[in-house]
Amino acid sequence: MNDDQWLAQRFETDRPRLEAVAFRMLGSSGEAEDAVQEAWFRLAASDTERIDNLSGWLTTVVGRVCLDQLRRRKSRAEQPMPTSFDGTVEIEPTALPGPADVEADPESAAVIADSVSLALLVVLETLEPAERLAFVLHDMFGVPFDDIGQIVDRTPTAARKLASRARARVRGTDVPQRKEVSKQRTVVEAFLAAARGGDFEALVSVLDPEITLRTDAAEVGQIIRGAAQIAGGAMTFAAMASSAQLVLADGKIGVISSLPNLPTRVLVFTVEGDKIIAMEGVTNPDRVRGMDLTLLDA
Repeated sequence: MNDDQWLAQRFETDRPRLEAVAFRMLGSSGEAEDAVQEAWFRLAASDTERIDNLSGWLTTVVGRVCLDQLRRRKSRAEQPMPTSFDGTVEIEPTALPGPADVEADPESAAVIADSVSLALLVVLETLEPAERLAFVLHDMFGVPFDDIGQIVDRTPTAARKLASRARARVRGTDVPQRKEVSKQRTVVEAFLAAARGGDFEALVSVLDPEITLRTDAAEVGQIIRGAAQIAGGAMTFAAMASSAQLVLADGKIGVISSLPNLPTRVLVFTVEGDKIIAMEGVTNPDRVRGMDLTLLDA
């Protein structure tokens, strides 16, 4: 085996992890593959004898390529909704990586990243590019802040702060008025449980009699009024609830949900006391990307 063959083999060994990093950064399998391919071009043009840690070098290059792409995308205000590598959206909600996961080896970290939920990808879209990079590389792949700082041209301390801010958004640790949010969450969780079970009476019990449901699914927003009429769509809610993950959406309790071949949907609830008085369904991709979304712990 000559040097070129060895280098190609090493690169292919790292490719799955690099694609996982790029996918979490960009939310698009096609762009992730392009970023990894760009890393290969740069590797082939480099003096590899001066690279002490090839895997680390490749991760750094992919991170910089993705950061540049995110910044260009932000300047154009173009953010594609995330899809998985097979072209379908990921819908299974999973636990976020905890402190023990951060120090995991690259192979374990890649497994963690592969279990990322659609809700997490949607929330990642709302972060600033540098925050997203710091969170993905450190919290999901265990990259040291010294290396992350070099990618974003900041000190390790500043890189740590970027990841901390992103983590607060992603894990909901900065959610204000936690007691009030907890009360609203109880009501919404009761709604979701009733929807999953197709329980009409239980649905009506958590809905205000004069509740309104607005949706942007049509060109002109549709409005449905009344608890009985809304609860009558229990089968529709059952499908949505099966993949729902709780979020704080523009300061209100909501859920992110997606089903195969259907757009991502954010359902936002307005709760007063122990009743839901209004709901809004948002499916327009531009509106979803423009929302201030924070995941709520399971």
